[in-house]
Amino acid sequence: MCGIVGIAGTRDCAGQILDALRRLEYRGYDSAGIATLVSGQIDRRRAIGKLSALDLVIKDRPLPGHTGIGHTRWATHGKPSEANAHPHATSKVAVVHNGIIENYRELKAELIAKGHHFESETDTEVCAHLVTAYMDDGLSAESAAKKAIRRLHGAYALAMIFRGEEGLLIGARMGSPLAVGYGDKEAYLGSDAFALAPFTNRVSYLDDGDVVVIRGNAVTIYDSADRPANREVKITAASAGLVDKGGHSHYMAKEIHEQPEVIAHTLAYYIDPAKPAVRERDVKLAKAFAEATSLTVSACGTAFYAGMIGKYWFEKLARLPVEIDVASELRYRDPVYPKGGMALFISQSGETADTLAALRDAKAHGQTTIAVVNVPESSIAREADIVLPTFAGPEIGVASTKAFTCQLAALAPLAIAAGKARGFVDEAAEKKLCAALLEAPRHIVEFLKQEPKLRQIAQGVAKARDVLYLGRGANYPLALEGALKLKEISYIHAEGYAAGEMKHGPIALIDENVPVIVIAPHDALYEKTVSNMQEVMARGGKVLLISDKTGLDAAGAQVWKAVEVPAADPFITPLLYAVPVQLLAYYAAVAKGTDVDQPRNLAKSVTVE
Repeated sequence: MCGIVGIAGTRDCAGQILDALRRLEYRGYDSAGIATLVSGQIDRRRAIGKLSALDLVIKDRPLPGHTGIGHTRWATHGKPSEANAHPHATSKVAVVHNGIIENYRELKAELIAKGHHFESETDTEVCAHLVTAYMDDGLSAESAAKKAIRRLHGAYALAMIFRGEEGLLIGARMGSPLAVGYGDKEAYLGSDAFALAPFTNRVSYLDDGDVVVIRGNAVTIYDSADRPANREVKITAASAGLVDKGGHSHYMAKEIHEQPEVIAHTLAYYIDPAKPAVRERDVKLAKAFAEATSLTVSACGTAFYAGMIGKYWFEKLARLPVEIDVASELRYRDPVYPKGGMALFISQSGETADTLAALRDAKAHGQTTIAVVNVPESSIAREADIVLPTFAGPEIGVASTKAFTCQLAALAPLAIAAGKARGFVDEAAEKKLCAALLEAPRHIVEFLKQEPKLRQIAQGVAKARDVLYLGRGANYPLALEGALKLKEISYIHAEGYAAGEMKHGPIALIDENVPVIVIAPHDALYEKTVSNMQEVMARGGKVLLISDKTGLDAAGAQVWKAVEVPAADPFITPLLYAVPVQLLAYYAAVAKGTDVDQPRNLAKSVTVE
């Protein structure tokens, strides 16, 4: 989760930008930089490492200027280096960027053919050159920026400054958050209101597809159709806390909406988008997978369901036998750990007591231990043989959302790597699977446009006493996760089942008062799942079908409600279909008036058995 700050000010702004970037350090980064306009020309300072390194560079070579942008970067395209650090610039424009530009390779080839020369390995530099190309064609800075932005595919937030355009800042959002701050004589851009708190408490948040043009303290926001848009200006209290709610009513809602960005960062850590292929980060890991006789997966709660989905991926792609159990049970049943086995443990906090104890037990039985964690300094990370980080950033809401999808975003490339190491995934399959994963953030951005529909459907679900979730294959664990989310925050009794198990007992519960939520992308298991759904409807059950357009069309009009998810490779559907079940639980809880972020009896990190 990189950080963006921009200032169209009335005094030298580099120091202000540096201070604001410090407020974004919680998001994680490995390099930083600032660019300003000095006598109308773009000048910049960049450094690898912490902001203290950038501070030293600026003290050694001061950076004046009233208009500027700053950035803390977490390496995605290209390793941490000064050349890859933001801002990226040409003689005419400087750009900072969060997210991933999916079509950067095609754009880069087009620009190279026109004579543009690139200095970095990043996707971001393409933005600077594309804007420059349009300015070279005679377009104004504003028109060139808008035209370039409309050509970008992916999930991103952007901020730009331009040679000779004092006081001009242009920003854009598609999937990654970007806030606008309103001052008396200045205006600002920031990744969140917390970064802008020292300057102003008046903030608005861009919607997906928005472009904002700041000229001094004058702010104009344009929607995706380039029409002036009114975005509500809110009075924030961001200075009082570590992380603000980003214009949302609850942290959980903010964290749901952060998923395109944090999934993109997690995927970029594991996948080289230029090939695309899994990055070979750990020779020891590849060797362990090649020689492994089995894989034991263990976790608690939502992380356990991520592990269940991982089980499908590892067995399908790597033909690796997988045993999975909740961490609170695993070591007490005295499991048989085979010689040469591996054990994978998943935890958001890295401090979950049961998971930590299970890891220690597996190590004592000679297993190679792997930790998938969101906190790399945690106990589980320190004790595991191999650590695989996720990049969800701080998750404040007790009900896990972005941590769950980031766990999936780490497990999926790991399964591909295992398949590659074991000789079951060739180069063509690797490219296909990695390309599909890199499209996930964009698909989630597209789906989030349906949020009002989920809010309306949740009104009906909130009235139920009991709710059933059905899924098959890798979507069965997602049914379990959907039921858990609903239970956690709305206090509605819910259960998840493998769809084929309905006729073995649970179908006795079906009547017109029990909503049945069916997760059924149009894949190889679709017909089987819909057959089970028809059995439910034949007994008066109210079915909410979550599928893609092909699946919804095939199901017909008999369903109670339908939610359309973008069509995608079946491999990535668990990442996409997690979002509707999260939103459904969230809005059901809002409708019931429960404490969404801190549900009763629950804690964010369970550090005792």
